[in-house]
Amino acid sequence: MAQRSVSEASMHPVIPHIVGGHCRDASDRHADVYDPATGTVTKRVPLASVEDVRAAVDAAAAAFPAWAATTPLNRARVMFKFKALLERHADELAAIITSEHGKVLSDARGEVTRGLEVVEFACGIPHLLKGEHSMNVGRDVDSWTEYAPLGVVAGITPFNFPAMVPLWMFPVALACGNTFVLKPSERDPWASVFMADLLKQAGLPDGVFNVIHGDKVAVDALLDEPRVQAISFVGSTPIAEYIYARGSANGKRVQALGGAKNHMVILPDADLDGAVSALLGAGYGSAGERCMAISVAVCVGDTTADALVEKLAPKVAALKIGPGCLDPGASEAEMGPLVTAAHRDKVKGYVDAGVAEGATLVVDGRGHVVDGHADGFFLGGCLFDQVTPEMTIYREEIFGPVLCVLRVPDFDSALQLVNAHEYGNGTAIFTSDGGAAREFAHRVQAGMVGVNVPIPVPMAFHSFGGWKRSIFGPLHVHGPDGVRFYTRLKTVTARWPDTHHAEFTMPTMK
Repeated sequence: MAQRSVSEASMHPVIPHIVGGHCRDASDRHADVYDPATGTVTKRVPLASVEDVRAAVDAAAAAFPAWAATTPLNRARVMFKFKALLERHADELAAIITSEHGKVLSDARGEVTRGLEVVEFACGIPHLLKGEHSMNVGRDVDSWTEYAPLGVVAGITPFNFPAMVPLWMFPVALACGNTFVLKPSERDPWASVFMADLLKQAGLPDGVFNVIHGDKVAVDALLDEPRVQAISFVGSTPIAEYIYARGSANGKRVQALGGAKNHMVILPDADLDGAVSALLGAGYGSAGERCMAISVAVCVGDTTADALVEKLAPKVAALKIGPGCLDPGASEAEMGPLVTAAHRDKVKGYVDAGVAEGATLVVDGRGHVVDGHADGFFLGGCLFDQVTPEMTIYREEIFGPVLCVLRVPDFDSALQLVNAHEYGNGTAIFTSDGGAAREFAHRVQAGMVGVNVPIPVPMAFHSFGGWKRSIFGPLHVHGPDGVRFYTRLKTVTARWPDTHHAEFTMPTMK
């Protein structure tokens, strides 16, 4: 990529850090932010130094005592105001997401909605923080539990959901009484700064929520900062494992969600037209840049596979691909560009590898060009058949619009295939057989299971997370696990005796 002059670089606005409620953008290092549909630089973002991270943690640590002392009811009222502002500005936030990530506007609006649902969940924090109480656990002895905030916590979030994934984290953390430092992806950072402004408008005190942009320097600084009590992360498995290991070694609580290879099993009795429609949306929506995307279709029987590929292939070839933001009155595309040129080229490399290793490339999207957007980071939908478990395109997460069809002889073979993969994020089964669906849901080794539902993302009042190498740490994101992750349990045992005497035996119920 050609180097730009200082004068050219200065033409692009800088997205600032937010530290202690104020903008901070002085930095020795910056990164470019692109419009993926045009391939042009639109903004620049500072890459934080260790000193920048320390300043954000300083602000969060200073704000923590007062915020923790704020009653859960008043913290919830801030969340209610934030919810109203998020609803009011949802279209604006969706446009920001599309301008930096590339996903189509309707998909971006859906992302905002799913994040908003976690804010709604956090609005109920007074109920969620209620402890348990037992009278007379011993003679004139009562016992109760409390949920205490941790202190300063941090979130490190991916490019593919620049609003939703941060919203999975910070509303619950803030409502529980913690202060927060967010390190969003430097590829699409504007959404986080926009939400920081909405939080300020909602009455959140300065320093309670901070945004630091950056790369590995910022990540390592957060992992090594002793005042950061917990780290939430969503991204690839190698980075998740690194963050879990380094954060845990430094005594932090860590939830690190990693990669996925989500299988959809199609039994012979499935509604094939429904399965095809589900695969089209779940495999190619958001250009496959979803951790819950279906990237593997497991067909039971050659007849099922042949019929599925015959129906699916022309629909993949006919996908309407274009920029996420169109002129008023224009019809919306079904799939936008990938986030960067480098990522598009990486996905193309996986397609090349699939062909080289002997898979049948039924639909080849590598040469797709969008009229008027030749410099955009576009890739057409790709469909492979006759994929085997040994192939790279099956073993590794591609994170692009590439769907692999595998053929197995029976239900048990399908189940064994899913369970043998190192990832266990999400999975689905399409069938008309209730018994088979029940057996699959019970025996499959994955954290989220769909029955005739291709993308089984739990609602905000449940918790999101996978199994195996799709997650590191015992607690999932948002819902009840989110509250547990961002609080410490304290149990108090109390007695008010009239007389005092020494007791040398273990207290027991009397």
